[in-house]
Amino acid sequence: MNTVEVRILGISSTPGGNAFGLILKEVNGSRRLPIIIGAFEAQSIAFEIENIDPPRPMTHDLIKNILITFGYKLNSIIIDSLDEGTFHAKLNFDEEGVQIDCRPSDAIAIALRMNAPIYVNEDILDEAGVSPQIGESEEYQNEDDDEPEDYGNFPKSEPEPEHYSTGNKKLDILQSRLDRAIEEENYELAAKLRDEIQNLLRNS
Repeated sequence: MNTVEVRILGISSTPGGNAFGLILKEVNGSRRLPIIIGAFEAQSIAFEIENIDPPRPMTHDLIKNILITFGYKLNSIIIDSLDEGTFHAKLNFDEEGVQIDCRPSDAIAIALRMNAPIYVNEDILDEAGVSPQIGESEEYQNEDDDEPEDYGNFPKSEPEPEHYSTGNKKLDILQSRLDRAIEEENYELAAKLRDEIQNLLRNS
């Protein structure tokens, strides 16, 4: 399996704020991988990015503390499969061959706390990755990977402009339907809507 190292480019809310888009970007390239995650996981990731200490440990902080207490080292996490629109990930530990299945959002939240690199199966990037379109902002055309990203404050009362937005009303409708599907826990429909959004973004 060929893998590609990625980093977090940003987090943006979907209409209604019940789900969030986590954007990953390959370290040595320009492809981006959008993943829809829940509000709790988005908050946990954003807290770690922005060095915000919650008054009590969050679930991912607890997992980190357990791993450190018992001497386990997290080597890396990998988003290794995409099955019927659903991403799957694994935690890779220092013991040879030890892997634990995990949701990508949980894996990323833990990886940030353990300073572990994030990888994606290259086949997934080929299938679901989005390349920057001509005419995108200079920030994205000339971004310097050595510079830290400005993620802004989280949560936001109003979502910032989405860099994947086409200005197309169809995209707004699809995003609204996706948000409603996630709220109703209709994940099969949500996966199909996400794929439609990705196809629209690729062709915009």
